[in-house]
This record gives sequence, structure tokens and C-alpha cells, in this order.
Amino acid sequence: MHAISQRLTQQNKDVLIIRTFRSKGNPSYLNGFSRRRDVNFEKQERFSNEFIRGNHQNLSVERVAEAALPTAFGEFRISGYRSLTSTEEFVVIHKGNIAPERPTLVRIHSQCLTGDVFGSCKCDCGPQLQKAMQEIENEGLGVIVYQMQEGRGIGIINKIRAYALQDEGADTIEANERLGLGVDLRQYDQCVEILKDLNVGRVRVMSNNPEKIEAMRAGGLVVVERVPIEFEPSKDTAKYLSTKKFQMGHLLQLVS
Repeated sequence: MHAISQRLTQQNKDVLIIRTFRSKGNPSYLNGFSRRRDVNFEKQERFSNEFIRGNHQNLSVERVAEAALPTAFGEFRISGYRSLTSTEEFVVIHKGNIAPERPTLVRIHSQCLTGDVFGSCKCDCGPQLQKAMQEIENEGLGVIVYQMQEGRGIGIINKIRAYALQDEGADTIEANERLGLGVDLRQYDQCVEILKDLNVGRVRVMSNNPEKIEAMRAGGLVVVERVPIEFEPSKDTAKYLSTKKFQMGHLLQLVS
């Protein structure tokens, strides 16, 4: 494979788009292309190799397993990652031919056992995960990083304790604070590293959480679009979603 770059000007910024061509054993074709397009293959191949190395060096996560995952939504790949700096593990489902220049549907989904597995109506986590999987299947391209930080990082037992306080009238923030816990303990740096390890460069973010979007930008990904992923509030989710919008700054257009 040989890398060919074309430099474009967009909004006064140079954007480097990398395309690949297979020579099929015919170097004369590539040499001719080089002369016609004024491309220095040696230079561009070196840039491509550096780009790939840059995405994989100094990672604080490692991919340790991968397999096929047939689901009710379609065929996916599932990968397992481990943190090299903590005991945290991550599960990733992905689909399609991911390339840095190709805008890719992406979601960082925080673990929610009650919503994702048991179908809790107290939150919208389960429907969000299902919607994200369906969107990726429809697009044929995308990644979901499933972050094992239950209850915004407080763990399942503390989450159940917080639920009990919510039963008494506390909102999701008040419940955490009454338990002496942080409102949101999640960090997304390693989730972004996983995306880069999967060769993601430009993202269409399926999220209502501005902190996740900012984490992707801070980690070097280009956010080309935010894809809202929300549902009409129900009697069970109304207070929860209102707290997320008005106290946590989530981007929820259907909440008033």
C-alpha cells in the first residue's frame, strides 16, 4: 500500500486527507500518478507511518481480545481493552472500515446495569445504547466504547443506595452528595485513546454530554457533528433528565 496525500484549504486550515491506492505490482502507475499530481511518495508514506505510530504509541490502554458479535441489530466486532494504569476494563463494539479521514459515528456509553440490562425506567441509558447500535448498523460504520464506570463512577451498590434516596425525593445530584460521593467521577481520556487505537480520527458524536464531546476534542479527535440521542421524558425520567439539563449542562432539547 502507498499513501498519497492531497492538501486542501478549508476555513483557512490545512486539512490533510490520506487516501490509499494499491499498486498491484505496477510501480510505473504510481510513478506516473506521482508526476501528474506532484506527489512525493517517499515523503507521504513516511507521514502515513508517523500518523499510524502516533495513534498507537504511549497508549495507557491495550487491546487484549477481539471476536465477532452477532446481535439483534446486526453483525458487530467486540473488543476488550484493559487500562495499563488502573484495574479498569473496557468493552468496545465496532463495525465497518474505520479510517482517520472518514467521519465515524461514535458513542462513549457509561455502564448502566439497571438500564442496559434490567430495563430500568428511571433513566434513558438502555434506549440510548440500543439507539446507538441501531444507528451504527444503519450507517455500516461506528464505534461504541462501553465504559465500566457504573453510576457515573460510584459503583452499583452506591447507585442502589442513591436510588433509595431518590425514592425519598432527592434528585440524582442530591443523592450522591448525601452519600458523600462526587456528582460525576468519570474520566474519558482512555476512552478517547481506544477510539484512536481503532483508527478513528473524525467523529460524529452520539451524545448529549458536553464533557464527553470536549474530551474527544482535547484528545485530538476532530468532532465534525453532534448527533443528539434523546427521547421524550416520561413520568419516570422527567426529574432525572431535568437535573441533567439544568444542573449538569446536558444538551437536551426535549426537556423543558
